[in-house]
Amino acid sequence: MSASTTRAPLGLTLTASSLAALRRHAAETFPEECCGFLLGRSDDGGAAVEAVRPARNEAPAARATRFLISPEAVLLARREARELGLAVVGYYHSHPDGRAEPSRHDLEHAWPATSYLIVPVAAGVAGELRSWRLRDDREGFVEEWVEPPRRGPKR
Repeated sequence: MSASTTRAPLGLTLTASSLAALRRHAAETFPEECCGFLLGRSDDGGAAVEAVRPARNEAPAARATRFLISPEAVLLARREARELGLAVVGYYHSHPDGRAEPSRHDLEHAWPATSYLIVPVAAGVAGELRSWRLRDDREGFVEEWVEPPRRGPKR
């Protein structure tokens, strides 16, 4: 799998509360992967995330390296988003003791026109998150910008 190092023309903006919720969820579920939904509004420049909704990781095994969101949870998140006048613009998950780059598994399960935000977690501390979109050829991802800029924990 190839993750492009070029910046996509699309990106995400996150509210401070959404960023805090993502980081908290990733740290709390360590050493397992967390997962959830990005709710917001899309436009030609990407998406504005207004809320995040954690989901239960329903992977039957290997939760430190895999996540699974049930179809029922997806339907509920979409319904909630509609009721709020929003849409599910993407998904997030963590990579415990890993980098914020998509895996082969992530590529095999990605959908087009969707943001995939990854939060690396080391020793229970959430690091610098990054977001990705599936390339048109479905052979890899392109990184999209995230605003405001994120920084990992100060050392």
